[in-house]
Amino acid sequence: MKLNKIMDQKNADAILITNMLNVRYFSGFTGTTGVVLATGEKRYFITDFRYTEQADAQVVPNGFEVVREDRQPLERVAELLKENSVKRLAIEDTSVSLSQFRSFEKNFEGIDFVDLGDIFLRERMIKTPEEIEIIREAARITDEAFAAIKPLIKEGAVEKDLSTELEYQMKKRGADGPSFDIIVASNYRSAMPHGVASEKKLESEGFVKFDFGCFYKGYASDMTRTIYLGSNPTEKHLEVYNTVREAQELAVKSVKAGVTTRELDRIAREYIEGKGYGEYFAHGLGHGIGLQIHEYPGVSFKAEEIVLEENMVITIEPGIYLEGFGGVRIEDDIVVKRDGYEILNGTTKDLVKL
Repeated sequence: MKLNKIMDQKNADAILITNMLNVRYFSGFTGTTGVVLATGEKRYFITDFRYTEQADAQVVPNGFEVVREDRQPLERVAELLKENSVKRLAIEDTSVSLSQFRSFEKNFEGIDFVDLGDIFLRERMIKTPEEIEIIREAARITDEAFAAIKPLIKEGAVEKDLSTELEYQMKKRGADGPSFDIIVASNYRSAMPHGVASEKKLESEGFVKFDFGCFYKGYASDMTRTIYLGSNPTEKHLEVYNTVREAQELAVKSVKAGVTTRELDRIAREYIEGKGYGEYFAHGLGHGIGLQIHEYPGVSFKAEEIVLEENMVITIEPGIYLEGFGGVRIEDDIVVKRDGYEILNGTTKDLVKL
């Protein structure tokens, strides 16, 4: 029904889906090779001999007919377009390369192409209960992996070693793999917003920032926690940490259907500005998560303003980054509810001193 609605909106006779994330979203196929062709009455999944058995199990229950084509899938698509009298074909213009489009023009004679734009990304913003349950499990894996490595966070530990152990602990608990390059940034490096784990050794009396997540059954989690390595944080360390935590909590408590993404960003940003650290929080407040680690909506003053709807899943992750001193970011995955929110992460946001 979703694809038929999109065809109606775009005044198209059919939709061709080649982006594998969208193929997965609409058909349920988790392999790496295949295209979806949807007409008003038919749903085709075209793949080669390597994936026909998998496709039979995954896409047929979702109403798709598996079409095997081992040599020229676009030629088979062209045949199906003719069989179904397709004149206007909607394509994923934002993810189709120039060479792919030229192949479309070559193979699909007499077809008018219709751009889909970002309509699939907008469709994916609202999660089903099944999708939310998978993301909830991904967040649980993330929590448990972090708890498992805490005994290893000590002076002299190497950032990359902690990153490797985090990945192992997530996979051990069922993750497909990390959802992005794991950030472990200690002491002065914690002031780098995207300080991917390096060969640096941890030093005492400073922040260590961990930003990581996993893919589980294709869906992402994303969590950031900043700990203090040592027992004597300065007043400045405490002030920076508490400012970020309070800003994060203010924004989280404001989440509900009907609030806009820019309003959430403004709530956290104005609080940080009021504490004198506004210039040190330069990135957006958060983003949607799902089949990708960054999806619509963008929760940011820089992004399109979107009204939150029930069952969107977003992150809230303010930060303060002071070059030469250190930085703090705190991030949770949040399900938008009709009258509130659900935090999927269970890891404490109290300042942990190790």
